[in-house]
Formats: sequence, C-alpha cells, structure tokens
Amino acid sequence: MRRRDREMSEEFAWSVVDQCEYAFLAMTGPDNSPYGVPITIARSGNSIYFHGAKEGQKVDCIRQHPRICLTCVGNTMIQESQFTTQYESAILIGDVTEVLDDAGKIEALRLICQRHTPSAMALFDRAAQQSLSHTAVFRIDAVEITGKCKQ
Repeated sequence: MRRRDREMSEEFAWSVVDQCEYAFLAMTGPDNSPYGVPITIARSGNSIYFHGAKEGQKVDCIRQHPRICLTCVGNTMIQESQFTTQYESAILIGDVTEVLDDAGKIEALRLICQRHTPSAMALFDRAAQQSLSHTAVFRIDAVEITGKCKQ
C-alpha cells in the first residue's frame, strides 16, 4: 500500500468484507488479459464464498489462473466541497477453488443467502435443491488482506 497513513488493521479489513454490499473480483483470463466482475459474497473464517454459472468467462479465468484479487468497498461519503470521496476498502489476494461436494455447496449457498436475503430463508432448502445441479460455488482462501480508510 502506497499511502501508509490510510492503512487500517486486518480486523478492519475483514469488517469491510463482512459489510460490503458486493465485491469486485479481478482475475486473469486464459489469454492473460484482465477480467473483472461484481459478485455477492459471504465469509466463513478466512474463506470467502460466491456462486455463479458452471460455465463462462469467470469460470475459464478461475480454472486457468486461480490467484485473484477481491476488492470490497464499505461506507462511502462524497465530499462535494472538497471534490473527493471518503471510503473504506479491503483488498484481498487469494486462491480460488471450486466447491464440488453437495454438502459444501449447500452450506456456502446458505451463508450467502443468510447474508443477502435473510428474510427469505424459509424458501432456501427448496431453492437450493432446485438450483444445485446447475450452480457453481467457489471458495477464495485469503493469502493477504489489507484495509484502507480514505478520509
């Protein structure tokens, strides 16, 4: 991190991960070109879970180059009179693996749904069973995480 005066603790970085509405997943494509997508996430320990289609550019990137960068942005506040924005962020470097066993996939999907759609959890079991065969679930194991607060 270039601006050490904005660096925050690892605990702060994890709190940004836990509170962000979505995260941005940056990857390297099979042809070494950059590729990034927004994703919804949930955390368990030092692992982050997300889901998606079983095929596509994101999956191709992950299979070819599993090392990724995940960026989470927390509270933001535009400071119009100063022509700047205050924000919190966490940047995580990690390795992605696909969760292949049904029990692991269901638990990860449950974490994601509990975080993002808690009021609909009564419908979770049925929805998970219906989508399990055509949903990919991925786990990011954190190698490094840094937090930043720009004020």
